Amino acid sequence: MNILLSLVAVLVLTLLGYLAGALDGLQFLFGVILPYLAIAVFLAGVVYRVFLWAKTPVPFRIPTTCGQERTLPWIKSNRLDAPDTTLGVIGRMALEVLLFRSLFRNTKAELREGPRLVYGEEKWLWLAAIAFHWSFLMIFLRHLRLFMEPVPRFVYLLQTLDGFLQIGLPVLYMTDIVIVAALLWLLWRRLGEAQVRYISLFSDYFALFLLLGLVLSGVFMRYFTKVDIVGIKEMAMGLVTFSPKVVAGVGAPFYIHLMFLTVLAAYFPFSKLMHMGGVFLSPTRNLANNNRMKRHVNPWNYPVKVHTIEEWEEEFKDKIKACGLPMITEGVDHE
Repeated sequence: MNILLSLVAVLVLTLLGYLAGALDGLQFLFGVILPYLAIAVFLAGVVYRVFLWAKTPVPFRIPTTCGQERTLPWIKSNRLDAPDTTLGVIGRMALEVLLFRSLFRNTKAELREGPRLVYGEEKWLWLAAIAFHWSFLMIFLRHLRLFMEPVPRFVYLLQTLDGFLQIGLPVLYMTDIVIVAALLWLLWRRLGEAQVRYISLFSDYFALFLLLGLVLSGVFMRYFTKVDIVGIKEMAMGLVTFSPKVVAGVGAPFYIHLMFLTVLAAYFPFSKLMHMGGVFLSPTRNLANNNRMKRHVNPWNYPVKVHTIEEWEEEFKDKIKACGLPMITEGVDHE
């Protein structure tokens, strides 16, 4: 049911985008008003989520450690898996953000005949995830040519590197192939593995179908149909310069693509996709593991009346002796 509902939702978005491109009366709504609303929701949602995370108290040091903590001088510590300095934390975060280091070491469990519980590596998941994220970043940066004039030189450099094989006309970008393959594999994994399918929600499938719709509509525009790229750039420049306008003749495929992008921008802050910002505010990652080097006092501590062991024994001294029990503090030098 979650698969069907998410697929129907994406098909409805496709239909709305097609109608926006086919009907002149809807083009200003879908080409100007909704994109501005989506960006406003995106910015407000990101600020709201980051504010909630930032104000959440973290009174304890809870970094996730996968290596030897710094202790005695003759014991070698792991500076990346159990960093005790700010520089070590930066290195650990860089590996996590850029290379998905924790996902690379992820394992999966499988119940086989016997029954036997077998653990194995999950390198394909890591490969698909890193391929998707890096390809998406490359495609995003390539699209800056539509929003900037003059176009920065690094954008041309990325285009050259991405299309270095020079296959066909227009030039085939490698990231277009990689991102489609990565998304299809992630979808196949969610559909094909019973354990993953059991815990999958509507939001999981919707995000995948939405991203697939965005990517495939862009691929369709570039390689299988003709679109007015000059008109599309005029609309994009109009949006970023706050002088919006609708250009006739850009075609329904563009509005389908724009519809997916609009919904993705508005949906992003309230979905699991927001892990892009959450990883930087995770105390399990961004804290130094220096518990043995520095005393961390709970900031919530406040003065309370305590009942010491000496006071307790003085209060129940007669009963303790009547039972023949020894006094705990008797004969103890408290100095």
